[in-house]
Amino acid sequence: MTPWPLRTPEEFADTVVGAGDGVPSAAACVRVAGLLGTAAYLVGAEAGVLPAVGPRRLRRAGVRAVAGVMLARGVGGLVLFGRVVERSERFKRLDTRYYSPLCLALGAGAAVVAGAGGAG
Repeated sequence: MTPWPLRTPEEFADTVVGAGDGVPSAAACVRVAGLLGTAAYLVGAEAGVLPAVGPRRLRRAGVRAVAGVMLARGVGGLVLFGRVVERSERFKRLDTRYYSPLCLALGAGAAVVAGAGGAG
């Protein structure tokens, strides 16, 4: 696995994980990508911008779960990293500036879609 756009796998791990001396495994990356893709589908389907498949109550529950997980990650990153969970200074800076705020924004957007009731 290439560490692009960074120079080394260690620098990449420090940037995206904040701990350890290597990048996440390919299997872990595929699982995260699959979960993010599923989350995006659920929110898009509930918002009415993607074709809805399956029972509506399951999609709504999924959107609520997406909102909860993203909001928890956003708040958790701001509260835990550097206080309870040790991470590198680089990661803490990036998490405070980008990662946690992005998770909070995505979680808030999913919560709005869940609260709006979707498109049917």
